Amino acid sequence: MATSLSSHISLQTSESKISDFPDWYSPETGIYSSKHPSISLPTDPFLDIVSFVFSHKHDGVTALIDSSSGYSIPYSKLLPLIQSMASGLHHLGVSQGDVVLLLLPNSSHFPIIFFSVLYLGAIASAMNPLSSTFEIKKQVSDCSVRFAFTSLEKIDQLNNLGVHAIGVPQNIDFDSENIGFSPFHELIGGRFGKAPRPVIRQQDTAVIMYSSGTTGVSKGVVLTHGNLIATVELFVKFEASQYEYSSSKNVYLAVVPMFHIYGLSLFVVGLLSLGSTIVLMRRFDGNEAVELIDYYGVTHFPLVPPILTTLVMTAKGATNTENSFKSLKQVSCGAAPTSRKIIEDFFQVLPHVDFIQGYGMTETSAVGTRGFNTQQCHKYCSIGLLAPNMQAKVMDWNSGSPLPPEYYGELWLKGPAIMQRYLNNDVATKMAIDKDGWLRTGDIIAPADLEAILISHPHILDAAVIGEMDEVYGEIPVAFVVTRHGSTLNQEDVMGFVAMQVAPYKKIRKVMFTKSIPKSATGKILRRELKKLLSSSCRL
Repeated sequence: MATSLSSHISLQTSESKISDFPDWYSPETGIYSSKHPSISLPTDPFLDIVSFVFSHKHDGVTALIDSSSGYSIPYSKLLPLIQSMASGLHHLGVSQGDVVLLLLPNSSHFPIIFFSVLYLGAIASAMNPLSSTFEIKKQVSDCSVRFAFTSLEKIDQLNNLGVHAIGVPQNIDFDSENIGFSPFHELIGGRFGKAPRPVIRQQDTAVIMYSSGTTGVSKGVVLTHGNLIATVELFVKFEASQYEYSSSKNVYLAVVPMFHIYGLSLFVVGLLSLGSTIVLMRRFDGNEAVELIDYYGVTHFPLVPPILTTLVMTAKGATNTENSFKSLKQVSCGAAPTSRKIIEDFFQVLPHVDFIQGYGMTETSAVGTRGFNTQQCHKYCSIGLLAPNMQAKVMDWNSGSPLPPEYYGELWLKGPAIMQRYLNNDVATKMAIDKDGWLRTGDIIAPADLEAILISHPHILDAAVIGEMDEVYGEIPVAFVVTRHGSTLNQEDVMGFVAMQVAPYKKIRKVMFTKSIPKSATGKILRRELKKLLSSSCRL
């Protein structure tokens, strides 16, 4: 999940009215506090995430549904399956501290494998199954992976890297006759008795996830059992408490990948503590998603901007919208900013569905901010409020000083969800986390409205804003713009269009025309690539 990024320059003076500061901001420390009451987190140092998740009482019936086969796993069988798999892994030789790679798409097996690994005190590391050979080799080496769960076609590749790889069937089908899946069925078959449980502490490593690399080289993010407990309490469980309806009656459509912190926090860890039902899709298809929403009575659909765009287009083209989407209560969007235009289009076709956005990072265990709407107050373009127990600062990149409200700067976060460290990289860890525990996110809290305004121009297809150093202003907003075919739009036109709609200090000062805006698979703008384009243009 991600916030909007842009320039942090503000031409306001530092002599703002200190007496007018809200009570959630301290001008003495520069700290922004959550407006939500603090939540008491478990203090038992020997509590692990598996015990924590399955200690929650709920009346949920169906835990996981595989959309391709219709096969479902009830909550009554979920923990026994995890314990059986843990016993199988223990028999295989997996022990506390070993790293097990999940090179898998979304499936009903994913949470079972994940929790069984952590049940033994071992460490899970997830990865996109479409990763290249080079990427797989790098992560295997970086994490010292010993075991892996993957597709049959990847087994030889991992075995050649010295990793014991187990093939995982697409669907849970214990009667499968494919001999390639025999090792998997043996592990989960419950033939090895109960595995002994080691002493696991909250501070012990649970997961090594890899950051998206949108602000530099991809790095291993070390998350502890305590971090994941904070994710459940401060993100998933807290959000559910804001609504009147029962969490165990909610049905979620899981398209966001489980190997990403967004999907992991919801579909693998958090929602299973609440008794919600999770309908799993291996890959997204707009028409199929609509069918699943209607067939299973999906109430919640977490997604990313590209999927939101497809959903809106699919809903626009639907011939029977009166009978579709009736069960859907909320769509939530994260991982990248969403344009105002898409949100407006969303409410045109789905006016009865709530829409929220949120912000989080791999480095914050997906905890950051979350939107919440009421009839009296709703701001659909906002990423919401700070999560409970979280603090923030907005820092001036030039002076290193904290900035008050209405100023733009780098977002720093602090709280129990912040990662322990980057794996095997003390230098990067010290650059990311200061001595007081503040995480430098690298994200610039800035006007998403600038990009939204740009995209609202009829001749502009896409746009992004970054900052450029300036001798006079410190840093100025620079717009990268993709125009429609045949457009004669020039820099002055763009700057003038924005200037009419924003305060003077928000004005676009330079425009770069480009064929496309570089984005990650989740739709997050790759601003480092824009920085490179800007830098190369300055040298010409």
